[in-house]
Amino acid sequence: MVGYFSESNFADIMGVSKSTVQKWIANGTYNFEVDDCGNRCFAVKDLLEVPEVSAMVNSKWSEEMLVTPLRDYTSIELFAGAGGMAIGMEKAGFKHVMLNEIMSCACKTLLFNRPNWNVVEGDIHDISFEKYVGKVDFISGGFPCQAFSYAGKQGGFNDTRGTLFFEMARAIREIQPKVFLCENVRGLISHDGGRTFQTIKNVISELGYTLVEPRVLKAIFYQVPQKRERLILIAIRNDLAGKVLFHWPSPYNRILTLRDAFYKGILYDCDVPESKGVKYPTKKHNVMKMVPMGGYWRDLPVEVQKEYLGGSYELEGGKTGMARRLSLDEPSLTLTCSPCQKQTERCHPIETRPLTVREYARIQTFPDDWAFAGSIGEQYKQIGNAVPVNLAYAIGRSLIRLFNDIEKESNGYKN
Repeated sequence: MVGYFSESNFADIMGVSKSTVQKWIANGTYNFEVDDCGNRCFAVKDLLEVPEVSAMVNSKWSEEMLVTPLRDYTSIELFAGAGGMAIGMEKAGFKHVMLNEIMSCACKTLLFNRPNWNVVEGDIHDISFEKYVGKVDFISGGFPCQAFSYAGKQGGFNDTRGTLFFEMARAIREIQPKVFLCENVRGLISHDGGRTFQTIKNVISELGYTLVEPRVLKAIFYQVPQKRERLILIAIRNDLAGKVLFHWPSPYNRILTLRDAFYKGILYDCDVPESKGVKYPTKKHNVMKMVPMGGYWRDLPVEVQKEYLGGSYELEGGKTGMARRLSLDEPSLTLTCSPCQKQTERCHPIETRPLTVREYARIQTFPDDWAFAGSIGEQYKQIGNAVPVNLAYAIGRSLIRLFNDIEKESNGYKN
């Protein structure tokens, strides 16, 4: 475990802004030290009372890495995309019997990398799950969050008709897996005043499953060099729920940064390979080269700020994604479907250019040999929409432990 956290990393750990951390420093809430470069930092030994830090210090990550399945647990992956979730679950020990995805280029990606996977391309509305009834242990998927209708009074299964969540619920109802997982953006909790989330919880209950208390997991805690957050819902079939307990994955013992992503080290055994990437137009390049590592539009001369931001300059809000250059010493901001959209800029830390496809993939912790099909724009989109592989792997290990407990409980398994 590293002995110190930077201001930015401590802010990420605590889920607050850097300015909040600076206020804590000013009012003496936490002690700080100054490193050899003159930067303020926090010693881990002074933060042991902070639950998030304590969890990292006392992590069982190494133990959990040793978890292996007692038998082959079968799984179906819905809304599979480019395979971030599927790779992580495969690494944990699940055997995929089917993956469904509607985007053709993503299906090509899956099949190119795993020719043995049963990838079913097409709209989930048209998929029959009849052949899998009673034969699949686990279903997972990140359904796109469409607007829900509240025409019904109960906010249950029928009220989700027309949404992709309904189709995932249909698969669960038909197949009756022992456990299922849904992942989505954290904003789903508060969507429409919380009514969407309550409807989803009602449906899970109607399906005959017990929902584990949901969590928003921060990818930075699970060997992912990216400030990405995902809402994770895990539900256990009612006939099993009272017999076993799901344990969320332990955090890794340090926060990884872009330096870990791009260079040989903990995550990869070589520097990031060269790959395709989009370019900046000359005018934008000339603006971005003035932004320091870790900086953004406020670090530009005022006249350049006004010209670059245009009408946005006078608007409220921090606009922190604009003209943003990442830092090698911090995790990346959450990746989007493109590294050079004006509102969500993701400029390379030390070169004046957008991140390449392979750099994008490493930030999402895809293996270097995982190739992406389609145009360069489609490749960025597939990667940006993915669940980080290492986050899925950490959750997958916890799920394998749960399935092992179910196996022991159900079949009297003995070592």
